[in-house]
Amino acid sequence: MSGNEDRKTTGMVFNIQKFSVHDGPGIRTVVFLKGCPMRCRWCSNPESQNSESELAYNKRLCLGTEQCGRCVAVCPKSAITASENGKIRIHREHCNDCPCDCAKVCPIQCLTVYGMASTVDSVLAVVEKDASFYARSGGGMTLSGGEPLLQRDFTLALLREAKCRHIDTSMETCGFVPWKDLHDACTYLDSVLFDIKILDPEKHFAQTGVPLKPVLENFRKMMQTFPELCVHVRTPVVPDFNDSKDVLLPIAELVRRYPNARHELLPYHRLGTQKYMFLGREYLLGEKTLDADLFRQFNRMYRN
Repeated sequence: MSGNEDRKTTGMVFNIQKFSVHDGPGIRTVVFLKGCPMRCRWCSNPESQNSESELAYNKRLCLGTEQCGRCVAVCPKSAITASENGKIRIHREHCNDCPCDCAKVCPIQCLTVYGMASTVDSVLAVVEKDASFYARSGGGMTLSGGEPLLQRDFTLALLREAKCRHIDTSMETCGFVPWKDLHDACTYLDSVLFDIKILDPEKHFAQTGVPLKPVLENFRKMMQTFPELCVHVRTPVVPDFNDSKDVLLPIAELVRRYPNARHELLPYHRLGTQKYMFLGREYLLGEKTLDADLFRQFNRMYRN
């Protein structure tokens, strides 16, 4: 594909986060792409899971149909109606393939849209604004999601064009993707953030909805095929799933086999739970919390 065609390639982006220091080396701009093959029960970005744009509703901010009602009036599918409590109700089974005029007319943004069609050119225009910070810190652009490789063509076009513009590239992946897609992406990447959550196939499937075997096969192929690639393996420590040294140490031992890889534990948090409410979904882990002292013990274990 030519550079001009790459720049025009379009994908679905739901956020661009600037000045990140936790998603690859240096100061980075993280581009979040929609769509993910996994359904992790602890996912903090539920708006990333579906590939299409989605309407979010913050009931607490809503003025109600008596004071406002603009969204009800403009909805072409009658997917928004008045509810018994004076607020609105979204009939999500009818709320699809829509320009979301309701969010455009909402005066206080209690209705917002997760996901916007964006070109490679428009995304990199945002990324390049912080080029001076990348140069000083060794940072650049990180693709995240969701799973970036579910939008294979868009992701590869972003990476190719970023390399043409001398932008350092990184990508976070869950690993559950076709090997060819991961291989092709790695040829344009300076580093990879690879999630390995557990090594027990049954528990992996129960908590993520997908089998473990392709993830580990892709990890091993990537490490063998790209021995110079900087790989950062990350494991979210989730209560009642993998919060045990008997579960975490085998992952650490797997990573230690490869000199170009390092391993980091990420503490479970509940920061994204309200987004489930905005999307009309249930957060499946309820009120579970991670013992902070236990997590500190795991980190000390790693350092020792």
